[in-house]
Amino acid sequence: MMAVPVGSLINALVVVLGGLAGMLLGNRLPDRIRLIVFQGLGMCVLVIGMSMALKTTNPLYMVGSVLLGALIGEGMRLEDCITGAGNALKRSLKSGNTRFTEGFVSCTLLFCIGAMAILGPLQEGLDGDMTTVLTKSMLDGFAAMAFGAVYGSGVICSALPLLIYQGAITVFAESVRPYLSNLMLAEITATGGVLIIGIGINLLELKTIRLSNFLPALPVSVLLCSLVPWIQSLL
Repeated sequence: MMAVPVGSLINALVVVLGGLAGMLLGNRLPDRIRLIVFQGLGMCVLVIGMSMALKTTNPLYMVGSVLLGALIGEGMRLEDCITGAGNALKRSLKSGNTRFTEGFVSCTLLFCIGAMAILGPLQEGLDGDMTTVLTKSMLDGFAAMAFGAVYGSGVICSALPLLIYQGAITVFAESVRPYLSNLMLAEITATGGVLIIGIGINLLELKTIRLSNFLPALPVSVLLCSLVPWIQSLL
């Protein structure tokens, strides 16, 4: 029987509610308060990304994944495609929010990258255990509130790709489990951490990084984790 992704539905709902609360709060904040919230959020995101990146078992996996993924993403012009999709969604919703697309992309990355985004729905699909995904929901809700105060409605819309991504893992959990090793989970988390650091850099306006072009780094990390041990066994 196909598993129903209840945990991911709750996760998506919490993101929507958190984003709405952040928007209501943000509209009442003076610009100087919004700026300090923005900067504080950027610093916190940097720390989260660094803690994730340090989970790598071998930096070569992480570096190789990020560089190869960036080349693939740049070649495919993923940033332009995703930005176009975000702008199309913005037009269809008739949103006047100038930071809609930036918020949508940043929050989609933040909520869908990391071990909890994989392990949580996987545990729910295999054992019916929603502990991890509900814990992630609570964390995402607070993050959505903070981002909603800065980015507005784009944060709420990021709940849709989150639901599709995590829901698919829950539904196909039995099929996915044999292919996910501890090494893969560690390297996906570490590579994702580098992308999260990029979000922090963008938030602090230190440099504009085209983060969507780095998304292929995640499947590349899985590929490297599969191929490197096999190559080593042949040497």
